[in-house]
Amino acid sequence: MALFVGLALPAPATAHGPGGSDVATIVDEAGERGEGARWLPGDHHIHSRYSVGWDDTTQPPTPLLGEDAIYPIPMNAVMARRYGLSWMVATDHGGPNHSKINHDHAYPELLESRAAVPEVIQFFGMEFDTPGADHSSIIVPAGDDEAARLQEIESGYNSREAWPRDETDNTETRMLAALRAMDAQQPKPVLFAHHPSRSAQALGHYGLTTPSELRSWNDTAPEVAIGMEGAPGHQAAAQAQQGLGPSLYDSYFGKSRPRGAYREFPTMGGFDQMTARLGGFWDSMLGEGRRWWITANSDSHVHWTEGGIDFWPGEYSKTYVFAESSHDSILAGLRAGRIFVTTGDLVSELDVTASAGGGVAMIGESLTVEKGQDVTVTIAFLDPETNNANGDNPAVARVDLIRGAVTGPANDKASDTNPTTRVEARFTADQWSREGAYSVIRTTINDLGNDEYIRVRGTNTQEAEPQPDVPNESPWTDLWFYSNPIFLETP
Repeated sequence: MALFVGLALPAPATAHGPGGSDVATIVDEAGERGEGARWLPGDHHIHSRYSVGWDDTTQPPTPLLGEDAIYPIPMNAVMARRYGLSWMVATDHGGPNHSKINHDHAYPELLESRAAVPEVIQFFGMEFDTPGADHSSIIVPAGDDEAARLQEIESGYNSREAWPRDETDNTETRMLAALRAMDAQQPKPVLFAHHPSRSAQALGHYGLTTPSELRSWNDTAPEVAIGMEGAPGHQAAAQAQQGLGPSLYDSYFGKSRPRGAYREFPTMGGFDQMTARLGGFWDSMLGEGRRWWITANSDSHVHWTEGGIDFWPGEYSKTYVFAESSHDSILAGLRAGRIFVTTGDLVSELDVTASAGGGVAMIGESLTVEKGQDVTVTIAFLDPETNNANGDNPAVARVDLIRGAVTGPANDKASDTNPTTRVEARFTADQWSREGAYSVIRTTINDLGNDEYIRVRGTNTQEAEPQPDVPNESPWTDLWFYSNPIFLETP
């Protein structure tokens, strides 16, 4: 393991910025505030060599180490550290009897990786072959029984685990049973849907993962099924054309390589349509008052310089969680939605607070507001004066405050629109102030009448809305950040 030790560490995270007295505290699962929290960047969708290939000439198929993803877990951790991540999750996907591979081989290597790269907090998990849907990530709470707990779920419910393959297990009903089993574990894992619209045929025409399924997941286990990838991985598809040899994916994509491997309907500004479409599926979930959060990650299998279509963990996308530097606090922060996401290191801190009547709420929280009361919204972000992994120093061109009504459960579980959602205000550099290293926006929502939510996004582009991405476009010129929501609740 000495091979993986000794790379230079990134500079320590900066101290909390403007408004820190409001938000430099954390609400743990017991509802008490504790000190020491800050924005910690991470990635919960990373593959290692234990995402194996299969020799289908044998019965059952023989696993082939390093055939799908190629790196040891400690190598992923070293690169996560190099690109500034504080936490990561090992998420290898399954196959026939793969639960034994995870338990007997991937988990011991994760323990070695934790010892070799202690600066990165590392979770055990997997990319779940979700019954009746596309993939999802399971993040297991750290502890002595973490390997056994994951094995229980993977062996019992992963749709590709059984041999011979039993397609009767590949159903939404089976997925709901899996969620009930996860919900019964103590402490509970969390689950995020992966690349939810990658198989969508058009805008609003979904594939393997549908709005009704995601609602059913959240209804069944609201503390487990808590969100989805807003920005999927595989964002280096175009970058791969500059690689050191033929891409491993040439036969799959040809020379027209889409961001995120979205071959039918594309990503929009690098984000899945379920997130990027204003007033779309994500807003429909928030409009029900659901605590449904978004993330961004690498889906790293093979780096683009070695024939893959991936960035290293943290090289392009980061999921920031407001937490203390511990497994328990990070998982609690994810579950509570204290999350913002960014691509290309466009920002490295984002604080959004809403205040009224002496109360204050941050990203992921709710604020009680008397009807007719004004709400002060403060947005403070750090646009780092450093180059990103592409050697660029991108600048935030605009920040949008988005607002929508919360009207209760949808009549139709397939609903994917919220017609009340709108851009409340757009801010450019001449409309924010500088307070030290931070850019700060203060605005007021006047006379709040009913339950609402607010969320924030920003970009380095001049696009009013994120546009469908064209094949082979550079991901580095089309950057966005998104906050998760704050709920404004009127008694």
